Amino acid sequence: MRDLAFIGFLLALIGLGLKRPFLLVLAYAYVDIVAPQRLSYYLLNAVPVSMIMAGLAIVGWLLADHKKGLKFTFRQGLMILLLLHAGATTWYADFHLDAMGKWDWVWKAMVWAIFLPLTLRTKLRIEAYLLFITLSAAAIIIVGGIKTAVSGGGYGALNLMVDNNSGLYEGSIISTVSIALIPVILWLARFGTIFPRDWRVRLFAYNLVFACLLIPVGTSARTGLICIAALGILMLRDAKNRFGYMAVVAIGLAIAVPMLPERFTDRMNTIQTYKADSSASTRIAVWKWTWDYAQGRPLGGGFEAYKQNKLRMDLVSTQTTGSVEVVRTDVVEDKARAYHSSYFEMLGEQGFPGLILFLLIHVIGLTRMEVLRRRFRHAEGEEAWISPLATALQHAQLVYLVGAVFVGIAWQPVIYMLLGVQIGFDVLVGRRERVRAPWGRKPAAPQPA
Repeated sequence: MRDLAFIGFLLALIGLGLKRPFLLVLAYAYVDIVAPQRLSYYLLNAVPVSMIMAGLAIVGWLLADHKKGLKFTFRQGLMILLLLHAGATTWYADFHLDAMGKWDWVWKAMVWAIFLPLTLRTKLRIEAYLLFITLSAAAIIIVGGIKTAVSGGGYGALNLMVDNNSGLYEGSIISTVSIALIPVILWLARFGTIFPRDWRVRLFAYNLVFACLLIPVGTSARTGLICIAALGILMLRDAKNRFGYMAVVAIGLAIAVPMLPERFTDRMNTIQTYKADSSASTRIAVWKWTWDYAQGRPLGGGFEAYKQNKLRMDLVSTQTTGSVEVVRTDVVEDKARAYHSSYFEMLGEQGFPGLILFLLIHVIGLTRMEVLRRRFRHAEGEEAWISPLATALQHAQLVYLVGAVFVGIAWQPVIYMLLGVQIGFDVLVGRRERVRAPWGRKPAAPQPA
């Protein structure tokens, strides 16, 4: 029955897309995030659903979409350069066959991010795409939230509909993405027009935000806790009553902390004792190895280059008995450990050129959202949604960049979708500003000589 439900839903989207081709663009977001082919028992798991949806969306855009005012941005050009560089490093990768496996999905995510802004010509389209991203991720987040509320979850124990942990079904990744989506959820609840902005939409949005906050608890992902702290600080700068906001946060923490599962608090406590934690010590050792590796391979070793690392770590633990403190050091050896950081992932695989391009793409995005955020901060009427959306997209990106310090998600498709939305949004505002000065008012009449 599950397979038939997925097939019926996808066929309905394709059927509607024949009349409104942009719906095929939305359908690809659902397929790429939820991956119904992986949830299927036998009917969809042998079909390249993602490739089919992407092909239909691109063909539909070429044949039926409006091309007037089309603009190709500098950031899309940087994405093309990063994609070409990744293709070159894949060609001479240290582990060519393994690199080809990762390249198979990376190039699709990058091509889609480059193509997506060309389709986002209106506010309604931007809103619809953000809504599809949010609801698609919510299919995973809600399941994880319910299981956390019922069982408390646990590191590696929270089953998110599938048995493997690739894509958004991995604990640290879904923890980062769920917290990053909270600003987008709140913007949709406040400014969305697809659903009526009544109490039902707000109730669903707030419950979804609560489910997002439960995901780091259910997965026991320390990265999620750090992302929550980062988002709390970011939201402080836009709070009208900052003391009231901090008081509410403090009360919420005082109520929530005693109710957290013991295994979650035990794992979070290892943040302070990272020298005694094998996972944290391994990350630091991998980062050191990657930096040394990049000195000899400044152009990168290709995807999966970490598989050649060999690590030696000193785990330092302290035990106190009475007034005596005993320090114990254990030597641990490991190999082929993943980067556990998007920045070192990019450095090891794509070298310094790839890391520079990666950082440029994100820095430009943050800068452009800050420009729009400030320019339309006091806008009203038809312009009132612009500054809040720029803020939401900027906060989502910043939360991702914080989480990326500890998780290898440099190529995560959802993040590149949000970057594509940023570019489309920026182009749309610029186009409207050129037509109207400012938005909503006719250009001023020329003064007589």
